[in-house]
Order: sequence, then structure tokens, then C-alpha cells
Amino acid sequence: MKYRYLLILITMCSFNSFAQVESGKTGAWYMYFFNHQFKESQFGIQGDIQYRNWNLGGDLEQLLIRAGATYSPKSANVLLTLGYANITSGEFGDGNATSGESRIYQEALIPQQLGNRIYLTHRFRYEQRFVENQDFRTRYRYNLFLNVPFNKSALEKGALYAALYNELFVNGQKDIGDGREVEFFDRNRTYLGLGYVLKEGMRFQLGWMNQKTDAIGKAQLQLSFHHKF
Repeated sequence: MKYRYLLILITMCSFNSFAQVESGKTGAWYMYFFNHQFKESQFGIQGDIQYRNWNLGGDLEQLLIRAGATYSPKSANVLLTLGYANITSGEFGDGNATSGESRIYQEALIPQQLGNRIYLTHRFRYEQRFVENQDFRTRYRYNLFLNVPFNKSALEKGALYAALYNELFVNGQKDIGDGREVEFFDRNRTYLGLGYVLKEGMRFQLGWMNQKTDAIGKAQLQLSFHHKF
């Protein structure tokens, strides 16, 4: 009988842990994105630094540092990237335990304009992931970005614009080692925000993102600075 009560207690604790992540306070991601094209060259660099929190600040979800070399072919309107990312993930709540991940990725960024005010960007990304205490993993990602300026016809100095995106993540395999499995569907992110172009090559965005996995969902406030130099 005592084992039955122990099993019930463990089950309730596990459920509460997921419930806290799913329905707890809104988290916050603070992000810096950079992009630089070398003069008179088809090559450049791009990357981002993201400080992600389970709450508005202090409870580390992830620290992500990512950078890559870019190539823009003359024959196509696409930006190709080969890069590397280092990720430190923290556990939800009061614990201080962290885990690490190294990631290699390849990316294609394809801009598209519809009419005078609708700016689309398609991003295809393939990742090779080396996650702590897991077997080698891969993941496929597709993101559709949409920016629509309100007060100007272009994303130029002084433009106020709506920023939206939706990104789908699909795992390349289910087996991650030691008898553990994940679903092929990894997660989906939906974002709605407001942006402002400070000047050429500098813009800010503030928005809300909802992230859904096969097990949990969580809302995130996002504040980002996008820097092209």
C-alpha cells in the first residue's frame, strides 16, 4: 500500500513540474542579431546572442551563442550560411543545474517582396546537434518571417512595422540513446511583434512568442536588436 502512495506522489510531482512550465509566468528572451557583408565580396558573417529566461529574468532557460560564415551567390537572391552554436540550458525553477550542446548548422535565407509593403523571408536550416548525455542528433527547421511597415513603404529609417513569424522544427531521428526517444515533431514557434527602424542597419523589435512542443507550451516575451553593419 505504501508503494502505491509513493507512486501517486511521484506522478503528482511530475505533473506539477510540467504544469509550472506550461502555465507559469511568461518567460523572456533578450536577443542580439548581427550581419556583416565584406566590401566588394560575396562573403560575410552573421550570428546572434540570446539570453533566454523561464521568467522575465534570472531563471536561465538558455544562453545561446551562434555565428557563421555567409555566402551570397551572384546568380541567386539567397544568403547561405555555415555556422556553429554553443548552447547552455538551465532547468526550470530554483535548481542551478545546466547542460550543454554544440551545434553545427547550414542555412539558406531567401528574401521575397509582395507588393510595396509586404516583406517575406524564408529560412531553411539543417542542424547537427551534439547534446550532452544524448546520441548525435539532427533537426530540420523552416521559418517564414513577415514584416509589414505601417508609416512607410519600406523598412527604412523611422519605419514602424508589424513583425510576424512561424517556425516549425522536425527531428531527424527519434532515438536519442539509452532507450530514450523523442517525437519527430520537435516544436513550433509563433511570434507577433512590433518593430522600429532606428536607422539604416539598426532596428528593434518587441513581441510575444508562443512555443509548443509535443509535451508543453509556454509564452515568451521577446526583445531583440537587429544590427547590420
